[in-house]
Amino acid sequence: MLFVERDETGNIVALRKGESGAGKEPVSLLDAEILSFLRTIDDFESFSHLLAASDASMVRVVEDLIDLLIAKKVILFTELPSEAQEKILNRKQLRAKMSDHHLVVDDII
Repeated sequence: MLFVERDETGNIVALRKGESGAGKEPVSLLDAEILSFLRTIDDFESFSHLLAASDASMVRVVEDLIDLLIAKKVILFTELPSEAQEKILNRKQLRAKMSDHHLVVDDII
């Protein structure tokens, strides 16, 4: 999750990825204030955190895209490299185990 840190006047001074805590406020990547902040800075670390925060949701998008292409018979699962097949199967098994134990999977698309 992405959080902002603010100065004493309430202005955003940093974007951080991680857990909530004192002085950290969860934010959306699409928030107008965040987009405005990003236009005013030239801080590689903030952009790096932003990119890393979007990685998990992009992984889910790619998984859904692969499932769709397979379902529509555009590609065959067996056409994927064996390493990709193994990773996809491992994630599917993990999701199945999590749902079997009634755990919440926090997917953000």
